[in-house]
Amino acid sequence: MATSKFELRRNSFGKLILTTEEGEVFEGVSPVRAFPIQSPLMSISMVQGDGREVAWIDQLSDLSDDTKNLVLEELEGREFMPEIQQILDVTSFALPCTWKVLTDRGETEFVLKGDEDIRRIGGMSLLVTDNHGIQFLIRDMFSMDKHSRKILDRFL
Repeated sequence: MATSKFELRRNSFGKLILTTEEGEVFEGVSPVRAFPIQSPLMSISMVQGDGREVAWIDQLSDLSDDTKNLVLEELEGREFMPEIQQILDVTSFALPCTWKVLTDRGETEFVLKGDEDIRRIGGMSLLVTDNHGIQFLIRDMFSMDKHSRKILDRFL
């Protein structure tokens, strides 16, 4: 019984409270993206702690600014996937090696253990997993600068 019309607020403990159009109240709901990489602002399910869906969001742009901000805040707190914008340097083209990258959250370094730690997602996106299991997203490898693409070509 998913509904797209609802009100969302935080209680005094910071948990999200969802109230449906029919007046049903669900405490402690969480947003979950159906397609986090391909369509991060569409197809979001609001679920209870047991995973039961209580509301569906077709597009975040359909929500009021306050509700949209609450959903985005919650998603940001749950998801950690920095987006690589530029590959600054690699220590070697032999594996394992250390990558120095610029992400949407700043500069960082990580160790790439093996070729299997770079996965293609669709035609232009890559998911890079470091030696600690942290995943980095390259949303569009073809729009990266020439230096970054040259390094990527050596690993793909």
